[in-house]
Amino acid sequence: MTRIAPLLLLATLLVPLYPLQAQQTAPPAADKQIALALLAAPSDKREGAAVWGYSPMGELVLLRKGTNELVCLADDPRQEGFSVSCYHKDLDPFMARGRELRKGGMSFQEIFDTREKESKSGKLILPKQPTTLFVYTAPRESVNVSTGEVKNGYLRYVVYIPWATAESTGLPLKPEGPAMPWIMYPGTHAAHIMINPPQE
Repeated sequence: MTRIAPLLLLATLLVPLYPLQAQQTAPPAADKQIALALLAAPSDKREGAAVWGYSPMGELVLLRKGTNELVCLADDPRQEGFSVSCYHKDLDPFMARGRELRKGGMSFQEIFDTREKESKSGKLILPKQPTTLFVYTAPRESVNVSTGEVKNGYLRYVVYIPWATAESTGLPLKPEGPAMPWIMYPGTHAAHIMINPPQE
């Protein structure tokens, strides 16, 4: 897997607003967004997960409060393809800061550099333990919003370990086989383990 896909994933997670353009599809009803967003979560975590999604005006809003450690993000209808995700709540400051900087017009690299600086200074608090991000994607035509059925869906995993390196984890810098874990952005605030199961 190239580095492009993770960059696109992070950029998607940072987008705070849904542009109001006539040719684009409006966000589904809140209950539909919640049901689809939870597909990214482990089954035993779904009932208590918090869910963020899009209001009719296109704003990113909290659709459902959570009672456990998981936070889920609904699909953004303006993006090509279907993508929902769930992550540990201790990643919320990291994710929220990214959305804030994105809203201010920063590029991906500017956001990365800003969060790196703020993490080192202590302004941005990162998780002290490994934390997981689950990402579930599919072709948009494979998603039935009404029934919540998704065909040809693909679930992949990211484990954030800030400042970890290839040496500290024993992981390679790129995968050498199907589903082989590898580390991305080693030695930085955004260091994380990538796990990409084979696609059927």
